[in-house]
Amino acid sequence: MLSTLEVVTIVVVGLMVGVEFSVAFVINPILNGLPDDSSQRGRAHGGRMLGAVMPFWYIGSLVLSAVWAIAGWHHPGTGLVVIAAALLIVSVIMSLLLLVPINNRGKTWTVENRPEDWKEQMNRWDRYHYVRVAVIIAAFALLAAALV
Repeated sequence: MLSTLEVVTIVVVGLMVGVEFSVAFVINPILNGLPDDSSQRGRAHGGRMLGAVMPFWYIGSLVLSAVWAIAGWHHPGTGLVVIAAALLIVSVIMSLLLLVPINNRGKTWTVENRPEDWKEQMNRWDRYHYVRVAVIIAAFALLAAALV
């Protein structure tokens, strides 16, 4: 049963990392290369779409990691799982304090109502997102290492 939990956790966290990595290094650079109207509309749509899914994915990943840490408490690698769960907590806190407020504003913007500094706000979101991606990659790597 523990091995099934380990695999499910690694797959769920790995897929989340892949999506967030793609947002940072594929999707947003593509959107940034479009004309301002299209770029802003694409980011607003992405914010609405992913903003609806990612909270469940982040919390689900954290819960799976915590359950793994508890269920495997006396198994080798549990310390790595605990650190990974702590990093996932950091990613949730970062999301709530830094990224979600910007995303909540950005997903409501239209070409007609966006603020003058919308690009600066999107650039700030991107910078925070790069850090969050690094944090969840580290968590994923620790979960994978815990199996070795």
